[in-house]
Amino acid sequence: MGLGGKEKIKIGEINGKDVFSSVELQEDVNELEYKKIKKIVKETVEEHAKVEDENTNPGFSVLKRQPDFEVYKKAVTQVVLLDEITSLLNKLDADFEGYKNGRGLIGATSAVAWSSDLDKTYELISYRQKKRWNTKRDVDTESVKTMDKSCRTTFDNYDYQNKHNRVVPNSPCPILYGIRGDDVEELMQAVSIVRSEPVDSWLIFETNQGSDDHLQKKNIEDIRLYRSVIVEGAVIHNPYTLDGGHVIFTIKDSTGTIDCAAYEPTKEFRDIIRELSIGDVVEVYGGLRENPLTVNIEKINIQYLKDVVEKIENPICPKCGKHMKSKGKDQGFKCKICGIKSDKPKLRQRQRMIRTGFYEVPVCARRHLSKPLKRVSK
Repeated sequence: MGLGGKEKIKIGEINGKDVFSSVELQEDVNELEYKKIKKIVKETVEEHAKVEDENTNPGFSVLKRQPDFEVYKKAVTQVVLLDEITSLLNKLDADFEGYKNGRGLIGATSAVAWSSDLDKTYELISYRQKKRWNTKRDVDTESVKTMDKSCRTTFDNYDYQNKHNRVVPNSPCPILYGIRGDDVEELMQAVSIVRSEPVDSWLIFETNQGSDDHLQKKNIEDIRLYRSVIVEGAVIHNPYTLDGGHVIFTIKDSTGTIDCAAYEPTKEFRDIIRELSIGDVVEVYGGLRENPLTVNIEKINIQYLKDVVEKIENPICPKCGKHMKSKGKDQGFKCKICGIKSDKPKLRQRQRMIRTGFYEVPVCARRHLSKPLKRVSK
């Protein structure tokens, strides 16, 4: 689709020149413009795609009309087959091409089907000078912290506890850094704060990041592998820690049971999970990536905390005032002097270190689609 309309907003800079986008979108593109767009897309993919990488399977699709939004929704919530996409593209008389196994067509076509009419965010992506590609990036961490504290509508910039600069990618791609946020003007302010090596160009994109678009509310019996879900249940097995640091617990609803996991990369979030106890009621957000089915927790809403009592000492003999001795596990207590028996140790209510409400994994472990808590009300 082409850009039209009178009102323009700045969305980037390329080769020192401002780039503008119009507020309104023009529905029709003439044949000449369409062929030009297709040529640019094809040449760009074939020039820059790293097809020699075994995990790179690019594709592009150029369409004269937008696919139904459900194409996007299925792609972020379920498993989509390549045959489904190529069949759809043929029906829409699209121009498309897949390279190697062609699975890039799925993402390309689903992205075109996305609509920003629902929840959306923005990402300002800055690009490196070509001569610096495949070298170590130079992005000043302190300036990223300053930007994070100054630009309140941005999110997932820096993990202070784990000292992780999230705006800088790990891959050797041409991107220097990306700043995510809810306000275009504040993103342009943010890029002026970050100090780095020279920026070749930058652009602001509408995105589905931080939207939770991938999540679907499900009963446990309806959960399937490779889905992302919101599931509510009562804790029926206390959390325990596996070798490697993964923390697992089990919940139950009226339809079944399922394990939930806070894996080692979620760092201090695991301490929250370890505080859960049998009888607590939680709503778990996360994806299913392995069998047996286990929810990989992205965030958790603790809805109810059960009172938990704990033993503080053996009972005291009412005759001699001495502490009784245990007769063995679950066998009660007995005073060795007087012979008096009891099955009731002295108990107290345990102070819970967690409260009801939402908790999320740290920035260093957050998926791009996961909605951060600062956006939950949006």
